[in-house]
Amino acid sequence: MRRVSVSKTLFLITFGVLSAASAYAQDASVARGESVFQAECSRCHVPVEMDFRLRANWIGRSGGELFNQIRATMPAETPGSLTNDEYLDVTAFILQAGSVAIPNGQISSAALTALTITPGAVVEQGSDSYDWIAFNGTNASTRYAPLDQIDASNVASLKVAWEFDGGPFGPEPESTSVTTPLMVNGRVFLTAGATRNVVAIDAASGQMLWMWRPDEGARFDAAPRKGSGKGLTYYDNNGQETIFVMTPGYYLVALDAATGREIETFGEKGWVDLQQGLRRGPGRDDLDIGMSFMPMAVDGVVITGAAHLVGMRPVSASNVKGDIRGFDATTGELLWTFKTIPEPGEPGYESWLAGAEFTGNAGVWAPMSADAELGLVYLPVESATGDRYGGDRPGNNLFSSSTVAVDYKTGEMRWYFQSTRHDIWDWDTPSAPILADLPDGRKALIQTLKQSHLFTFDRADGTPLFPIEDRPVPGTDVPGEWTALTQPFPVKPLPYDRQGFQEDDLVDFTPEILKKAKEAAAPFRFSTSVFTPPSLYKDPRDGTQGTLHLPSSTGGSNWEGAAYDPETGIIYVPSRTATSVLSLTNEPNASSVAYIQGGSRTPSVEGIPLVKPPYGRITAIDMTSGDHVWQVVNGDTPEAIKNHPLLKGVDIGRTGKPTRSGLVLTKTLLFSGEGVGGDPVLWAHDKATGEIVAKIAMPGTVTGVPMTYMYEGKQYLVMAVSSRGAAARIVALALP
Repeated sequence: MRRVSVSKTLFLITFGVLSAASAYAQDASVARGESVFQAECSRCHVPVEMDFRLRANWIGRSGGELFNQIRATMPAETPGSLTNDEYLDVTAFILQAGSVAIPNGQISSAALTALTITPGAVVEQGSDSYDWIAFNGTNASTRYAPLDQIDASNVASLKVAWEFDGGPFGPEPESTSVTTPLMVNGRVFLTAGATRNVVAIDAASGQMLWMWRPDEGARFDAAPRKGSGKGLTYYDNNGQETIFVMTPGYYLVALDAATGREIETFGEKGWVDLQQGLRRGPGRDDLDIGMSFMPMAVDGVVITGAAHLVGMRPVSASNVKGDIRGFDATTGELLWTFKTIPEPGEPGYESWLAGAEFTGNAGVWAPMSADAELGLVYLPVESATGDRYGGDRPGNNLFSSSTVAVDYKTGEMRWYFQSTRHDIWDWDTPSAPILADLPDGRKALIQTLKQSHLFTFDRADGTPLFPIEDRPVPGTDVPGEWTALTQPFPVKPLPYDRQGFQEDDLVDFTPEILKKAKEAAAPFRFSTSVFTPPSLYKDPRDGTQGTLHLPSSTGGSNWEGAAYDPETGIIYVPSRTATSVLSLTNEPNASSVAYIQGGSRTPSVEGIPLVKPPYGRITAIDMTSGDHVWQVVNGDTPEAIKNHPLLKGVDIGRTGKPTRSGLVLTKTLLFSGEGVGGDPVLWAHDKATGEIVAKIAMPGTVTGVPMTYMYEGKQYLVMAVSSRGAAARIVALALP
């Protein structure tokens, strides 16, 4: 076949599942399919491509879709010119070449068209394996697995299948873990301990297979982001199974997935020093940079992000810049650098009215997503230095607080959308963009945000799929500050959590509580918009102590992201409703920045949150129509509120908790943990209605985002759990 554009290859357009597969005379043969492939496809394709292509774009879709795709596009010169049996054969060969094992090299046409494509699986009439190959399931970040062995009829029977104790991983036991394991080819990969050890364990028994421990010395001591982190990256590099990890000391390390040994041909004996080549902050000798998330690996390239210390009280407006870099996955050679804070002459520099040389941050500390067919990696970029005051950086400040699509081979920007101009709220883009194939055929990118906005774009060119309006927003009265006149608001979907804070948001369980709430709120300004700016602590003009605000700087939603159902087009977004106070102080001994966060703590009513419940929720949104489908609270009422003396004899119902829930989605169920600060329970919901199907007692609070896999015919749910005073653990649930 002659070379055609990526958008026209046999891995793009979705066709209907073959309806008459059983009419074909013979079983599909891998051997015959190889002959067809060599004769008709080998001029443009090689078999080794297939594993990557299936993992990137076809997980969870059917063999029938793939059959129809091939039949409609191959051979390129004369699509549809082969017989149906030949197309079935070559489909079987492509599946096998893509690591979807077909026993004995033959499969019935009905089984082929009905199967759900799952690289790493063994398929005949059904699959007995399903891998979880990335933090969010796949590089599309949908957090969805097409598994239904665990369903509403049996989910309450789940038992602990195995546990992995994180206590022995030092330098001292870690009491809270937020890692999410991976499972590939019967091995679970996870991180453990403050120094970020990497461990492989058996997927069925939990037995440790190998472990790797970094020894970073002073680099670890100075690291801004210690701890086991959020997870790892698995990448099949032309047969070399590789685990990539970013260490607390800011190295990129490549490990052999089979042995845990460093791959010495990568970088310097397995290590790439990410501190090299950074654009340091002028006047700063220290390097405030690290990472707790994993890199992105796609199509021979490894892309690394950057994280910094929390910027509420930065010591200086000057800081190291959070450049994004692409490295060769085999050699570790630097391929490109994308400058989220541009230099003179580069696109976006004009949005820094005072120049961008003396600012920093704007890294990507959250996980990324990638579309292999488009050749794009999608970057969720954080705010620039600092989080509450930007008088040193007037202007919109591209590409901070944006979603940016970059060519992962070259680092060239294809499109961007800035969700917050001149961010002084800490509205970092906090989660991996979801790459959703909508039921109406549109290829979407969905971005969840701290401020509870949901923006949706065509992922090829960034065209909004729902209208976005620029609306006037309140201006600042803080001396020296600059604010944008307008900010972008999606017309649809509507926000999935509360925004702004006004008097009718005050908790009113009883008249006495409402009175106390008004008294607690009296020293503060209310916010009329999600973009109401911070104000001064003990402002000499009106005496107020700051501005009450919703959501807080930790969400809304945050790095836990959301889950998307490719069958229904519904997204499930967890969020929290927690009040914060935006109050600024001038503290020359703490910072050279004119104003930093300080002064006021968030008020309450004797421990009862100042805002009305629910305090946590999960919202289901139809991404075809943009309409909300249902909303439920995240968890029961906290005991401290339920048993509060001011609420004696008062039934306030279920309030949910102001914690951040992690989700995983299957064919019929939505699972949610309560996150750090929640109860030791895993919830199972009917994904169609949100109704609680089961409340599963856990040996600790689910603090990591859950994942699920199938191995040797058994489905497992796996998650990090944490308990006060004990070492964190990884727990696997399965049916007895």
